[in-house]
Amino acid sequence: MKVVLATHNPHKVAEFQQIVARVRPDLEVVGYDGPEPVEDGVTFADNALIKARAAAAHTGLPALADDSGICVDVLGGSPGVFSAYWAGQKKDAVANLELLLDQLRDIADPHRAAHFTSTIALVSPDGAEKVVTGIWPGRLAHAASGGGGFGYDPIFIPDGQPAGEERSVGDFTDEEKQAQSHRARAFEELAPLLADL
Repeated sequence: MKVVLATHNPHKVAEFQQIVARVRPDLEVVGYDGPEPVEDGVTFADNALIKARAAAAHTGLPALADDSGICVDVLGGSPGVFSAYWAGQKKDAVANLELLLDQLRDIADPHRAAHFTSTIALVSPDGAEKVVTGIWPGRLAHAASGGGGFGYDPIFIPDGQPAGEERSVGDFTDEEKQAQSHRARAFEELAPLLADL
């Protein structure tokens, strides 16, 4: 069975396929080839639903859409829903990361708490809608590290690592990230819904 992921990003399609395979190995995640809807929501859930509704209507398949970002406590939860556009409309991941590091340049470790949020919407062609959210708590490093991941991964240090061995998600293997990430946590909530497809 196929489910369409409302993104034109092949990296996200591959990541979702790996996560979904742990829950539903028979479910094939395919990329979305339709027009990109305007994401004018003010919450992660708003934007996830906008994308999933558009993909389900365009393809006639059940559709998944993820809206995610990093939320920094000292910035009142920003960049949040604006994570992809933090440095401007070009969606430049490097510029976004550098701007966030610059904004926190003088902030000490105890005040660098942050979390990744992933909100996933599932919309079926008959109009049924479900929304789940996963949170991955941690803090921000002072500099990027590692060659893995994407977006803000190289500066995010997840909670729960052994003292003295703390690594950014940029230093994680794909398997480590997918076992712990905000998307994996959201998928734990989504698994029973996928089982009903």
